[in-house]
Amino acid sequence: VGIAATSGIPAVLRVWGAWAIVSGLVQLIVAVPRRKMGGQWPMILSGGISVLAGASFVASAGADDPSLASAVGYAIPGGIFFLISALRLGRAAKEA
Repeated sequence: VGIAATSGIPAVLRVWGAWAIVSGLVQLIVAVPRRKMGGQWPMILSGGISVLAGASFVASAGADDPSLASAVGYAIPGGIFFLISALRLGRAAKEA
């Protein structure tokens, strides 16, 4: 992202979008098969949101006046989903 920032906001949105898509797909690949373990629904939701948000970032890079405002709105809920998932998985591990 730092290198892309030297090229402007559209490049940052494309890199951030690609990262969001890839990380979201990884989350889904890991979480969906493990959903019966408990604590995976926040990870599944986060992965799905990441894929959609990433596609949105890539698409918005081509807009007339691209903005990074949507990237902030993506990062905060993603962190919250990770925290919820970690807490639920920790609780499930203690019960097992």
